[in-house]
Amino acid sequence: MSTEENFRDTISTVDEKGKRVWIYPKKPSGWFYNKRKILSYFLLLALFGMPYIKINGEPLLMLNIIERKFVIFGQIFWPQDLFIFALAMITMVVFITLFTIIFGRLFCGWVCPQTIFMEMVFRRIEYWIEGDWTHQKKLDQQPWNAEKIRKKTLKHVVFWFISFLIANTFLSYIIGYESLWAIILSGPSASIGGFIAISVFTTVFYAVFAFMREQICTTVCPYGRLQGVLLDQNSLVVAYDYVRGEGRAKFKKNEDRKSSGKGDCIDCHQCVNVCPTGIDIRNGTQLECVNCTACIDVCDHMMEGVGLEKGLIKIASEEGIKNNVPFQWTTRVKVYVTILFLLLGLLTVFLIGRTDVETTILRTRGTTFQKYDEDHFANLYDINIVNKTNEEMNITIEIIEGVGEINIIGKDLKLSKQGELHSKFMIVIDKKDIEAQIDYKIGVYNDGELIEEVKTSFIGPNI
Repeated sequence: MSTEENFRDTISTVDEKGKRVWIYPKKPSGWFYNKRKILSYFLLLALFGMPYIKINGEPLLMLNIIERKFVIFGQIFWPQDLFIFALAMITMVVFITLFTIIFGRLFCGWVCPQTIFMEMVFRRIEYWIEGDWTHQKKLDQQPWNAEKIRKKTLKHVVFWFISFLIANTFLSYIIGYESLWAIILSGPSASIGGFIAISVFTTVFYAVFAFMREQICTTVCPYGRLQGVLLDQNSLVVAYDYVRGEGRAKFKKNEDRKSSGKGDCIDCHQCVNVCPTGIDIRNGTQLECVNCTACIDVCDHMMEGVGLEKGLIKIASEEGIKNNVPFQWTTRVKVYVTILFLLLGLLTVFLIGRTDVETTILRTRGTTFQKYDEDHFANLYDINIVNKTNEEMNITIEIIEGVGEINIIGKDLKLSKQGELHSKFMIVIDKKDIEAQIDYKIGVYNDGELIEEVKTSFIGPNI
């Protein structure tokens, strides 16, 4: 492997003067690329289709930040479930850390929406309109003529249209597809806010995929920066087998490369030409590498063409290449696996124990006991009930543990679907049962079925 480390002082998409270096990657092909296409199109189908899939009348996934309503697999989560979200986020961070420690930045190249849209949608359209990398270079360098205007206009119109579709899709995950279609069909004048939101989303996506491109991965995305502290010598990454490949030399037919001290790398630069972030993988693991495996495919093709063994560039660890050993489950990995399973277990417990309603009962602020009549005392309570389901509820409350009776103040407790109810009630106790403090367990019932138990207390006079 090259001992020169100067390449680590800069990124491949910026020159020494700080100007943007436009990347023209060669069109990839091969076994890994075909598998990426299948996975990418499946994920794209899921992304565009999920807003229209409903479970129990709710979307499969919706993150309505505006109304603080979150739907995951048809289950509604409200701000009262914030602790579950916090635990889920911690679990996700641990999972990402563990995944990166083992597989490097594989998520970026195979699953990340930025890479999927860039490489499998926008880049393929660019190849279709402008041709492969050499044709794109030639087109950009030539003066503006009819051909260049036609191709550039067509490309950017298509890019803008796809960005519009992506923007609408992402917006449907926030407000739901019904609200989105209502905004679209009513026109800009009927919903200025919705029109502005769609326009902003479209512009952002268009700018990202038409101009920023790989800069998102190399400069903006924090996950790429995390890679440097998460990877170690045992992480599986897309790596150049420098033990086998060095020293590099051009291929000569019928030459015995080993006897002449040459490695298997024929210095064809195809791995550099095909890289979507413009790096030379032979320099080792780098910040810009998204593990897309395009260099593996093109290197295997070249090795096959010159009669050498494939796998000069492969998915392997630094330790594996250096000492020819398989992947090792290190103590670090085992600790993260243990933590992850503990968090998943805790998250499962909370999800199973999550109730359909969230009830809060508190004594009304600023009140103490009061004399109800000659033989009874009472406490006044505020009750707040949140309905997390799509069903209307007829609520009743009863004392499960404790003495006395409940008197509802005002109308009956009817709870609309996904609604919230505020009411008051009194617990009335016979004078002979009074103590300084009495603990209660209140049962919340829907049409006679117990759905939740809530604890409170009664404050009485010292008689």
